Amino acid sequence: MRILILNGPNLNLLGRREPEIYGNVTFDDFFHELKARFSGIHLEYFQNNHEGALIDKLHDSGLHADGIVINAGALAHTSIALADAVAAIRTPAVEVHISNVFGREEYRHHSWLSAKCAGCVFGLGLEGYALAVEYFVRRVRAAAALGE
Repeated sequence: MRILILNGPNLNLLGRREPEIYGNVTFDDFFHELKARFSGIHLEYFQNNHEGALIDKLHDSGLHADGIVINAGALAHTSIALADAVAAIRTPAVEVHISNVFGREEYRHHSWLSAKCAGCVFGLGLEGYALAVEYFVRRVRAAAALGE
């Protein structure tokens, strides 16, 4: 099983950026923990601050991955192109946001990605990524049990 975790703009600064909102753990440190937790799963991580690079990665991985966990950061609220890329691939995606976007500025209350994703996890910190991975693990196992 292969799951891609895709992070957008400014998420390379986790652990240093607004720790009162995003915590003080870097994503690299968390990713090592996540890989240990899901040791039987091939987890791939990609972060980029540029919309086009994220779209290219979705196009590439959307043909091979079993699931995509996407935190597009602020692009979730602005990028129709990123939402179109999620809709264009056959691999299901789960949208994750570390903070509770509905408890923040109003412009964060709408995501173009949400309607294109299988589900969404908001406001549970980095644990939201683990919940999204767990969803894909259960989904793939259920499909295998049904012979799909």
